[in-house]
Amino acid sequence: MAVLPVCTWGHPILKTRAKEVHEVTDEVCSLVNDMFDTMRAQQGVGLAANQVGVAQRLFVVDVPTAAGAVQSQVLINPVVTYKSKAKQTQDEGCLSFPQIFGPVERALEVEVQGKDAKGRPVTVRGSGLLARAFQHELDHLDGIVFIERMNIVHRLRLNKTLKELARRTKAAIAEKKTKLF
Repeated sequence: MAVLPVCTWGHPILKTRAKEVHEVTDEVCSLVNDMFDTMRAQQGVGLAANQVGVAQRLFVVDVPTAAGAVQSQVLINPVVTYKSKAKQTQDEGCLSFPQIFGPVERALEVEVQGKDAKGRPVTVRGSGLLARAFQHELDHLDGIVFIERMNIVHRLRLNKTLKELARRTKAAIAEKKTKLF
């Protein structure tokens, strides 16, 4: 198990729609374990595969419950099968956007179908933070980032910070490519 580098805003994979996982292999299971390690090391709530540079449709979440436990979930090839009409707006952050937060409206409750880490079909219904995490990570798999869900006023306030983050990310990518030769 390993902590993987997290792709930050400006990395093209964050705007790429992830491809379906055709088979849950040992490699996929290893990726899932590494993603949990990475998410927990960064003290995150969720992490999509494309955030660690892998354009596959899977994500992991660790959401605290009201009882003080943590609900861990792996979803491979997730599909939303239900979204409540009731909405909730809360501040969100993202491991790909360090120290950047803003209000995002999401459905209060969702149901998601997919596969677990053993390739078995699962259906998970969540509300509150779990529903928010599912929707946030599903957006990542579709190449959508949370800042695109903010209203324009909040996004414009973050514009300078976002441009600087993208500049630093692109510079880091260019430096790594140069070091390969």
